[in-house]
Amino acid sequence: MKIGVPKEVKVQEYRVGLVPAGVRALVEAGATVSIQQGAGIGSGVTDEEYKAVGAKIVPTAEEIWKDNELIIKVKEPIAIEFPHIQTEQKLYTYLHLVTAPELTDVLVDKKVTGIAYETIEGPNRSLPLLKPMSEVAGKMATQIGATYLKKQNGGRGVLLGGVPGISRGKVTIIGGGVVGTNACKIAVGMGADVTVIDVNVDRLEYLDDIFGNQITTLKSNSFNIEESVKEADLVVGGVLLHGAKAPHLVTRSMISKMKKGSVIVDVAVDQGGCVETTRATTHEEPTFIVDDVIHYCVANMPGAVPHSSTFALTNATLRYAKKMVEEGVDHLLQTDPSFQKGINTYKGHISYEAVATALRKNYKPLKELL
Repeated sequence: MKIGVPKEVKVQEYRVGLVPAGVRALVEAGATVSIQQGAGIGSGVTDEEYKAVGAKIVPTAEEIWKDNELIIKVKEPIAIEFPHIQTEQKLYTYLHLVTAPELTDVLVDKKVTGIAYETIEGPNRSLPLLKPMSEVAGKMATQIGATYLKKQNGGRGVLLGGVPGISRGKVTIIGGGVVGTNACKIAVGMGADVTVIDVNVDRLEYLDDIFGNQITTLKSNSFNIEESVKEADLVVGGVLLHGAKAPHLVTRSMISKMKKGSVIVDVAVDQGGCVETTRATTHEEPTFIVDDVIHYCVANMPGAVPHSSTFALTNATLRYAKKMVEEGVDHLLQTDPSFQKGINTYKGHISYEAVATALRKNYKPLKELL
């Protein structure tokens, strides 16, 4: 199998689809791996390091896309990459198609096998390829929130951990999954007053067992969300529905009742956001203000810490990349239920129901297309 890894082109996206250890593993498995020149620089990986493990360095993105059967990326292709995508190519990356109708049309028109990291499922509906970036984003969310709470950054001037004799900063985390748990770890470590809200009582019991009386857990409903958001200095949105558009649990009305200079970090922005006022931002212009509340909604948060993120990502994605080389994509499509969950587009159709529903497009089950 011929595998190509292009340089990421999203604004200030410094991650890369494979690190040298991943390249070596794929070469040893029998693949030919081409890396676009300079693709790893942002993550601290040189072309020479890739060459040393058997990769071919290719000058342009056009050549990478044109000459390889399987493309391994980090982020979904954006408009300037659409012309490079080849008919019936295989694309292995974060796709987040529920917020990318134009990309979805391109993948369908070109009959691309779109394999989404974020929808490959492990046991108990876990998302093993999404997990490492959710861990990174969750931890970053609290750090970023603390930064924007500083007065010189437009915030309330609140120290999350407080000091003796004053109230601690209040952090409300919507969603107790991987993002929420990691945001909670950092918030508790900073000494904040933390509330975690989730619809799953079993998950709340689990978080209570981990954090004890260091946090407050609340069942998700509009009343609890509104009261907690209203009192919060920092709100972290970490809601995830598998491959689907996130529900707007934090409404504009709730935001209007927040304190001036409070901060919202909506990690769910890749799936449309769980805050009604969310719109995707970039690392160049990461924030905007609605009702005097700072919104941070960067759609590729882990790209700000690319060295950590890239190595963590390859640790997760390499397993299925190797399977594709050793067993073949067609074989996995027939035999591997976890891999099948990752197929968002196939043979000119949307094959992931939540994507089709969100985009109001036709859906065809994968089993009917095989």
